[in-house]
Amino acid sequence: MTLLLALILLPLAGAVAVGLLRRNAPAAKWTALAVSLAEFALAIAAWAAYDPAGPRLQLASSFEWIPAFDIRVSFAVDGIALVMVAVIALLMPLVLGFSWGERLPEGRSHGGFFALLLVEQALTVAVFAATDVFLFYVLFEIMLIPMYFLIGGYGGERGKYAAVKFFLYSFLGGLIMLASAIGAYAYAAKTTGQGTFDWATLAPILADAPISVQVWIFLGFFTAFAIKAPLVPLHTWLPDAAEQAPIGVAVIVVGVLDKVGTFGFLRYSLPLTPDASQLLAPLVLVLAVLGVLYGSLQAFGQTDLKRFIAYVSIAHFGFIALGIFAYTSQAQVGAVSYMLNHSLATGLLILVIGMIIARGGSTRIADYGGMAKITPLLAGTLLIAGLSTLSLPGTNSFISEFLVLMGAFPTQPVYTVLATIGMVLAAVYVLRLYQRIMQGPVRGDALIGTAGGPGAVTDPNRPGAHRARVLDLQPREIAVLTPLIVLVLALGVYPKPVLDVITPSVGATMSEVGVTDPVTSQGGN
Repeated sequence: MTLLLALILLPLAGAVAVGLLRRNAPAAKWTALAVSLAEFALAIAAWAAYDPAGPRLQLASSFEWIPAFDIRVSFAVDGIALVMVAVIALLMPLVLGFSWGERLPEGRSHGGFFALLLVEQALTVAVFAATDVFLFYVLFEIMLIPMYFLIGGYGGERGKYAAVKFFLYSFLGGLIMLASAIGAYAYAAKTTGQGTFDWATLAPILADAPISVQVWIFLGFFTAFAIKAPLVPLHTWLPDAAEQAPIGVAVIVVGVLDKVGTFGFLRYSLPLTPDASQLLAPLVLVLAVLGVLYGSLQAFGQTDLKRFIAYVSIAHFGFIALGIFAYTSQAQVGAVSYMLNHSLATGLLILVIGMIIARGGSTRIADYGGMAKITPLLAGTLLIAGLSTLSLPGTNSFISEFLVLMGAFPTQPVYTVLATIGMVLAAVYVLRLYQRIMQGPVRGDALIGTAGGPGAVTDPNRPGAHRARVLDLQPREIAVLTPLIVLVLALGVYPKPVLDVITPSVGATMSEVGVTDPVTSQGGN
């Protein structure tokens, strides 16, 4: 068994074990955590085994599934997929640690909750690793099922509505992608006499297809990936899902699941339909810049903490799409590193905001104020998460945004200049949020109640009111947040280990598309 197969099967086996222990909450929790930590260890081993100077796809496994249509269960990773596999392996134990004491809806158990999270992890790893187009489609759709139950069964009051909306959007996109995959198979059968869904075999065949064929195939894949990414105007499922999902589930949705869309652009849209991708790139760039500006403006006006995170992510995905479709190696390296760094920065931001909500019991921004006076550690962590979100130099996101903008400017100067407005807006909405929640006198209904309890403090500014007992970060919370804080700062100073893994795979993608890097042609990066 290869490391990659182990990375897929271990969480599935762990989910079964945790599900069987669901009536014994402590045993279920510890089993899930042990499985997630073992998965992280396997991801480290896979990272160490991967050779950036080696073949494009490594750690491969392949088995026959439906021989009549040459469909195989085939898995392998390049540097782009490896980064995403590592991200979810890192985030899952932190999500479990955060959710350890979370109050779940009545009748729901931590065993069932953690089991579904492990199933989602296994399917997500499999999606990033699939090298058979039909297998990718099947996994793309199946991964919706555990997330549907996580949002609908464990989410807020409108969780079922958000879950159905999430499912229908993604499922419809997947069906459109299936039509394109069948079209690709039929074209291969027509031109070579043998249909196939193998990604490596299809790429050179479709690269020679007429532009009319490529355009239809591209549009099918693009629709599915644009919904998942999500690009404006196909984004509307995300704010509802982020608002209604439990905090741990929101980390997976916003931090990892969305990346399946941008990963799909790089793995499928560009190599399979290179001419159509370039022809329609201006359309994608318009949507990308629209997403940057729209997401930023919506984030500025949000009154709900969880919806704020969703719109911030929509703006960031605009930057990622800009980097991908600018067609320079520098911009694409920036886009892929942005996929990683967005997961880290947003994961940290969501967890910190989840800790604020757990203390105040409200998601309304107006219900908080002056928390830095009573929770200084929590305030400092929110500041670090916010600075990474706005891509301050010295944090992990800066190098990604810098590479995207520097790489995109030679080919797309107008779109790049428009996107930089989003950087200014990011500073405004992040610092404004921090100021409203953390600065000034202690205020807000989430922090000041009318009835005192054990440890409550009388508020001198409101006769008869009492300040709720609000604790600063606790040891378990510090353990959950520390790995992300370390990576945010470390990758901000020294991103080379990640860039070394990403760059060769981006170079291979550029070669498959047949685009000459304008920066290289003018004398080197």
